Amino acid sequence: MAVTGCKTHTDRLKRMASQANVERVGKALFKAGLAIQVEAQTSITKGKVSGKGHVRSKPGQAPNEDTGVLSGNIETVQEAPLRVTVSSNAPYAIPLELGTSKMAARPYMKPAVAKKRDEVTAYVRRVIQNTIGG
Repeated sequence: MAVTGCKTHTDRLKRMASQANVERVGKALFKAGLAIQVEAQTSITKGKVSGKGHVRSKPGQAPNEDTGVLSGNIETVQEAPLRVTVSSNAPYAIPLELGTSKMAARPYMKPAVAKKRDEVTAYVRRVIQNTIGG
């Protein structure tokens, strides 16, 4: 029995592991994270009036902007070459996203991920395919 394609596959694996390629894919992941960040921020800031005339969002909808702390604290962080996180450091970020025993959830992050999933997956996939030549 003869095995074919070993050299091609080995070459492809070597290209994948190069530092330049890891950086290229890492940059693509960061760009994907930024797209999710912007979508989450936009879902918050497109709501009703902020400040004195602030109107709370309905349960199940993204929270409406009030002070700007929630949307202003959403950030994309490259934690490792191939690991990116998008999160909000606002003290009430998690209670708004998940809800509490006294308040229904007003998610902004999960819907942003869902809305951008196909777009960012396709983008990162293209970068990986171009990087490894496949």
